[in-house]
Amino acid sequence: MTAAVPGWGGESSLARPRAGTAEPTDHEKIVAAYRRLQIGGAQNSPKRNRALTALDKIATRYHDGMNVAADQLWEDLPVGPGSTYFPSMYYRLRTIAVDWATPGSALSARPDMPQRIVTAVNTLYRVQYNEHTEEIGNWYSYEIGVPYWLLQIVVALGDSLPAGDRERVLRPVRRFVADPNRRTAKPDTVETGANRADKSLIAVVSGALMGDAGRVAAGVAAVTDTAGHGAADLTRRTTKGDGYRTDGSFLQHDVVPYPGHYGLVLLSAIAALAYVTDGTGARLAPQVQQEFHKTVTEVYEPFLFAGSMMEPVRGRMLSRQGETGHDAGHQFIAAVVLLARTAPEPMCSRLAGAAAKWIAEGTWAPYLDVSDLARFAGGLQPVGVPEVEFAETLLAERQRVPADRGTHWTFPQMDRMVHATDRWSASLGLSSSRICRYESINGMNLRGWYLGDGVLYTFLPGQQGHYSDAYWPTVNATLLPGTTEKDSSPPALSTDPPLTAKAFAGGARFDDAHGAYGLDFVSQDGTLSAKKSWFFTPDAVICLGAGITDASGARVRTTIENRSLGERGSAALLFDGQRDRTPLGQTRVLRHARWLHLAGVAGYVLLDGSDDTPVAVLREDRTGAWLDIDTGANTHGTKDPYTRRYQQIVLDHGTRPAGARYAYAVLPAAAPDATRQARQRWKVLANTDRVQAVRLDGRIVAASFFAPEGVDRVAVSGPAAMVWGRSQHGWTFAVADPTQSQDTVRVTVESAGQRIVRADPSVIVVATRPKLVVDIKVAGSFGATHSFTTG
Repeated sequence: MTAAVPGWGGESSLARPRAGTAEPTDHEKIVAAYRRLQIGGAQNSPKRNRALTALDKIATRYHDGMNVAADQLWEDLPVGPGSTYFPSMYYRLRTIAVDWATPGSALSARPDMPQRIVTAVNTLYRVQYNEHTEEIGNWYSYEIGVPYWLLQIVVALGDSLPAGDRERVLRPVRRFVADPNRRTAKPDTVETGANRADKSLIAVVSGALMGDAGRVAAGVAAVTDTAGHGAADLTRRTTKGDGYRTDGSFLQHDVVPYPGHYGLVLLSAIAALAYVTDGTGARLAPQVQQEFHKTVTEVYEPFLFAGSMMEPVRGRMLSRQGETGHDAGHQFIAAVVLLARTAPEPMCSRLAGAAAKWIAEGTWAPYLDVSDLARFAGGLQPVGVPEVEFAETLLAERQRVPADRGTHWTFPQMDRMVHATDRWSASLGLSSSRICRYESINGMNLRGWYLGDGVLYTFLPGQQGHYSDAYWPTVNATLLPGTTEKDSSPPALSTDPPLTAKAFAGGARFDDAHGAYGLDFVSQDGTLSAKKSWFFTPDAVICLGAGITDASGARVRTTIENRSLGERGSAALLFDGQRDRTPLGQTRVLRHARWLHLAGVAGYVLLDGSDDTPVAVLREDRTGAWLDIDTGANTHGTKDPYTRRYQQIVLDHGTRPAGARYAYAVLPAAAPDATRQARQRWKVLANTDRVQAVRLDGRIVAASFFAPEGVDRVAVSGPAAMVWGRSQHGWTFAVADPTQSQDTVRVTVESAGQRIVRADPSVIVVATRPKLVVDIKVAGSFGATHSFTTG
């Protein structure tokens, strides 16, 4: 039974029967609900009115440039075959139609508007998109993108679109989304992930508009892939291909981590589907809805920071001007708000409370403050009038907000992780023979060369907008924090997401506060190689590199930091307590520096002899445009220049290094004194191309074993990530296989007579004397952590 949340149950007049008429049909309910998702419910509030003003601004601009007397409606969008321009035509007309249908809008008072929109949609049907149109270019435009906008135009127009016109303009939707289970352009292709979810919703809404009960049923059945006996079931947790993985990962295009885009598209489509079918015979089954409710906390929430989705799970979309991390975070929140409206208790309250918390946390780009809709050109749906209305209704109920807590998540099936503390969060962008270095297709992500090479992202409460504020068009993308790269021309971008030749990428989770991660790195051209590790603690990330070898002759550098300071940032940089006063744009080389501190960002401590490696510091202004990194026909950014000031801190390994290494710690949000004092806190136990290990606080050791090796009385039979130390119940050992290719990892502990007091089922005791020997069955665990405790 759906929860009765006060103020949420009111139906639009579109769904209510008029006096003396029958109850609305299921199809009428679906159409009315989908219309509410476009125009809202005419609630009046300052935030809602601001959102409407933002919509008015762009809709008026699109309308004023539209010539309905011509076949070419807009001067800058030429008519013709192919997917280059016509999606933008439908997006603009959708914006105009929704604005006209939204109560109180700038266009709603114009009596000529319905006919102008009807004329325009009929023109587009005649010259651009009809049942005889040939698919040329991007299949997505014909089968998902344009069908969505066309449906939204039709429901916005309502009765203002004559029945004959409605039937005619929907013919291409019937043709191009004939079967939500399959690709129309390639019938042998079974739809998966976000694409399947989109087609399910399109089939349901278009079926309701057409009065086609079979089409509605097919759309709902596609969610669980009834036709394919569940093979592409969207609720199914799998270990290969697109969709949700058993460890909470989400992949699209087989090898790209995508909770921050395609995962959001899927969740948003399901939230809308649950909403429009609620109270009808086509309602999604409760157990199906429950599976999607679980993904909120298991898949998406770990990657949300202060209202923004983290960069390493956004794939190529981080290059879109109209899809910053905050835009993606807003879409996630909007989907959760919508899911809460149809969820039963106690899930309804849990979702509502979480959404209220996330809305309150995001202060750099507040969820309820809608502006600058011109940035959006058909990517993720921006927050608008309906989303503001739904959120304000939710917030009015004074939801119980969950408490913050630090935790550590691992997602080995997509080579990703999140480390969250009560002050800051961090994540890594890794790649392997399973997960790609980057994705760059359709003109997007044109500087994505090194995104999977071990980028360390740090997220700070005082710098919520760091990655959203024109970071990607202005940063030097050859110097991303955490990466070791050559100072040479980047490799040519591949349209096929490139994998690496190395399997070792991943790590082990010890507890909520500690984890160990390693990467067997090789450059895309194969000349540069290194072993890299990151060890996470409650207040620091210890970074080790070894075996850094390159024969290309280019200078090799490891980037400790490359932070945007904003437009004219003046944050002080200290090294060994002295303020750096190097003029802007000039590089200074520090020799024998022991620690550095960047005000408001982090402290940086050089460990284990790394203070002998030259450190280059540079503060520079960099200018770029979003068009520089996204030239996609329907997604491209503007030519407007943005200038941001950056602080670089870079280790210089010289040319042709052979076995070079580094060791440093990053202390996000630390004060200068805490940074200085941290130099003696951690001991590097090993830093070679076979094993990297550090003794952390609290008698905890973290290690990456790249080969059979031992350190600190613990040895392994093969590659492994490990963390061990004192826990509440004794000595606990956490082990994972980052190669995801071994059958068993044998762990030998030089301590006789220990007994196992707790162990995962995968742990088999081989001997307790003269040493403790255990075999850990890692086959089929896909990089998951296994643990045992001795007493």
